[in-house]
Amino acid sequence: MKIVVTGGAGFIGSNLVRALAEQPRISEIVAVDDLSTGTLDNLVDLPARLVTGTILDPDLIDEAVAGAAAVVHLGALGSVPRSIDDPLRSHHANATGTLTVLEAVRRHGVPQTILASSSSVYGANPVLPRRETLRPMPLSPYAVSKLATEAYANAYAACYGLSVLPFRFFNVYGPRQAADHAYAAVVPRFVSAALDGRPLQVHGDGTQTRDFTYVGSVTSVIVDAILRRVCAPDTVNLAFGERVSLLDLIAELEGVLGRRLEVVHGSPRPGDVRDSQADCSRLRELFPSVRRYPLRAGLEATVAWMSGRVLADR
Repeated sequence: MKIVVTGGAGFIGSNLVRALAEQPRISEIVAVDDLSTGTLDNLVDLPARLVTGTILDPDLIDEAVAGAAAVVHLGALGSVPRSIDDPLRSHHANATGTLTVLEAVRRHGVPQTILASSSSVYGANPVLPRRETLRPMPLSPYAVSKLATEAYANAYAACYGLSVLPFRFFNVYGPRQAADHAYAAVVPRFVSAALDGRPLQVHGDGTQTRDFTYVGSVTSVIVDAILRRVCAPDTVNLAFGERVSLLDLIAELEGVLGRRLEVVHGSPRPGDVRDSQADCSRLRELFPSVRRYPLRAGLEATVAWMSGRVLADR
């Protein structure tokens, strides 16, 4: 069974490639990545064929997906602030890129397509927890582009009979998540600063909440979906309904490291959602054996991996 992972050299993609490589039924893994945010290091010693190039290239995507049993479309340009700085680039990568992948899937008759959307599509909607049936109210170009991703998936299912499974990811974190760029997510930023002895920069008062999801939980759900050929005409939240403030996150990180951390507060960022929490009812219906990874354990694994990177760089 051949599986294609777009964004396969990135954070979630490379963790997924590792999980797929452990499955005897999967005989071939193709990772598609332009290496703009992913790295070759993420795929070292993994039995995956890397196709280097952009998902906006129809010929490249055609070559990658031919004969695939499933395509997992994770390739995207992440970050709300990055999309505010360059909305057209986010749109092309996330919306047009998805359309390019779906067209290739349609041409080659790929039996299953799993796609990554984002909890940011809920945006300004104040209702918690976030149910998939809530009205999307995106606050950033990134959120709009991810809403387009799932909307295109559902439209292709309706028009062309494609079997799709769009997920909304909620603040995924864990090993192999980059911290060394301006648009890094909050967990790697905090862990990197803590390990370097720098203050943790909090945008706002720190009481804003997130539903942090360990990457191992995400990859286990996707692998299960592939092996059982799970598809759904509607988007599925991929998170577990745990609402954690940034101040609580810092307290957990202090517990992992065994010391107090210096915190500096700044102004809230445009486009950031104030609170986020998933309703995971639909997820548990489709994946009854899914397991939530505790935040403390996830932070311990993340700190261990990032500590190893720090030592290797010295």
